[in-house]
Amino acid sequence: MLVSERIGQFFLESGSGRDRLEYTEYGGGDQWVVLVHAQLMARRMHRPLARALAAQGVHVVTLDLLGHGRSDRPADPLVYSVTAFGEQVLALLDHLGAAEAVVGGTSLGANVSLEVAALAPDRVRGLVLEMPVLDNAVEAGIVAFAPLMFAARFAPLAVSGVRRITKAVPRGVVPFWAGVVLDTGNQQAGSMAAVIHGIFFGRIAPSSAARRAMTMPALVVGHPADPIHPAADAAMLADEMPGATFVTAHSILEWRVRPERLDQAAVEFVLGCWKRPARRRARRTGGATREQG
Repeated sequence: MLVSERIGQFFLESGSGRDRLEYTEYGGGDQWVVLVHAQLMARRMHRPLARALAAQGVHVVTLDLLGHGRSDRPADPLVYSVTAFGEQVLALLDHLGAAEAVVGGTSLGANVSLEVAALAPDRVRGLVLEMPVLDNAVEAGIVAFAPLMFAARFAPLAVSGVRRITKAVPRGVVPFWAGVVLDTGNQQAGSMAAVIHGIFFGRIAPSSAARRAMTMPALVVGHPADPIHPAADAAMLADEMPGATFVTAHSILEWRVRPERLDQAAVEFVLGCWKRPARRRARRTGGATREQG
């Protein structure tokens, strides 16, 4: 089923001045879903899922956070944090006139979705959280991203060289996910260092107590054998959130190369969120409902 796709933009004030953020809308209607990308990646990574959801009648928006994709990329680390990214999602909802949305994302995007739920729980119908980055991922995250920050700070020509190479490859001649990887290589040294610095030295996610207070439905997807996004973090989050359902991916690549099962789980979850009454139900006790894939 074909769905309409439209590119939009909005502006917000930050410590760096007036910044432009870009997004893509898929489909239409008042049943909103916002999808947030992983760290240093672009919103295009969520195009397949956005199309699958929009084909079922929901209105999906994918956003390039500040410092990512086609949004502005200031080189000031003070404008970057997971909390600031959550505020950008809320600014997007205000811009669109969306009172509520299902909010979800991958890796950094999952953590940003949690921040949105902490900042404005009444605006979150549900959460789709793929491989969140919590307590068990700290060391691996430092090992993975600290060298990139140092390279951007002290060897910016290397970052610029990678950018020139990736920009030269036409996206239409490579497979979709190869194009996403090329997009990720399209970095600016100053903003790349600032983004990683801002995330490292801010809070990475709401506290465990805050997560336990989130009563909206949540679909939590964990990956086995992924050191940067340990399945233990996803399982812990699902245990903490009273309305969570935990799904184990078959591998870190399942949602990329064989997305049908997880796409279906996401579609059913999102449609279920919009069938629920808008009034929040009283918090129930007990652990998460678990579904093993």
